Amino acid sequence: MDLFEKCYAPSLQAEIREKGIYPYFHALESRQDTEVIMEGKRRIMLGSNNYLGLTTCPEVIEAGIKALEKLGTGCSGSRFLNGTLGMHLELEAELADFLGKGDAMTFSTGFQSNLGIISAIARLGDYILCDKEAHASIYDACRLSFARTYTFNHNDMADLERLLVSLQGKNGGILIVTDGVFSMSGDIANIPEIVRLAKKYGARTMIDDAHGLGVLGNGGRGTADYFGLADEVDIFMGTFSKSLASLGGYMAASKEVIDYVRHSSRPFIFSASIPPANCACALAALRHLRAHPELPKRLMSLSNHLREALISRGVKIISSDTPVVPIYTYEVFETLEAAKEIYERGVYLNPALPPATPEHEALLRTSCMATHTEALLDEAAEIISSVLKERVYLKESKND
Repeated sequence: MDLFEKCYAPSLQAEIREKGIYPYFHALESRQDTEVIMEGKRRIMLGSNNYLGLTTCPEVIEAGIKALEKLGTGCSGSRFLNGTLGMHLELEAELADFLGKGDAMTFSTGFQSNLGIISAIARLGDYILCDKEAHASIYDACRLSFARTYTFNHNDMADLERLLVSLQGKNGGILIVTDGVFSMSGDIANIPEIVRLAKKYGARTMIDDAHGLGVLGNGGRGTADYFGLADEVDIFMGTFSKSLASLGGYMAASKEVIDYVRHSSRPFIFSASIPPANCACALAALRHLRAHPELPKRLMSLSNHLREALISRGVKIISSDTPVVPIYTYEVFETLEAAKEIYERGVYLNPALPPATPEHEALLRTSCMATHTEALLDEAAEIISSVLKERVYLKESKND
């Protein structure tokens, strides 16, 4: 068999390209903002994870420019050797303080953060219990770790306890890992019950809070803080590419755990460090968040406004308490056709398809920023609802 045979086989991407409903790689021609120019036309941006809108914050931009001018374009090496800047240490110290942990460490990307943390902490002979709807990077990290991995049904605490009971008496440590906020549905993990079960059965806990930092908790401190359980969760992981308007990721935990991972994590040791400008932007964004704790509240108010605007127009959504507002569309091709029409009328959103969603549960994923306005969200809701209503009418007409 030719190694490249799989590349020439029929595929979903080829089929949807042929149908003219391919939704990916639209070219952005302006800043990542509430309104963007994409492929020559104004679009309302409802498909970004720029939750606090800080990619256009003057303080954040200025910090990146100054770092680029002072420190150059890159570090040319790993943190382990020549790639540590004083600014990296500053960022880690401020993250640890903000999250209430003993220490923190940074990684070059969010995806790499999960690879680096989980593969170092969980080894051959250990066990990982992972929510079935966890991010792809968690699944890949579990494979890299060589630990035996089991998945529990999404947010199903009875299923998690069943797995914990089955591991009692076995050698090896147990890590329970979950997203804090699930990126497609906007669901919030049941952290109180996860913490309770972890204590009961002697497991450790880790939250991927990529979509929770800057969104939930006191001043945006994340999902565990939202439940008042920041001290009870062992490891926080997060990214700078969402609320902190940059690129990279982090781990926050006790000093001993961080020191162990720093000296054991191959994805950390053998990767170049975050470039100066990215580091400076993340640090400036974190400081801006700390200085403006009202931002997450404004974000939540706008998210509730979008939910109400869609519901009042008859759009069926998945209810959540986060900036992620998913719209039911169910089938793949209907979802892609609707996404294309909405895009052409001036709103960018993300079609979410299996395996990112369960079969027959494809979604149109929308998300808010703290810098949106109610008027802009109303305009977007009107476009979305009109397209979806027309599509239902067209579908019914075809069936008549």
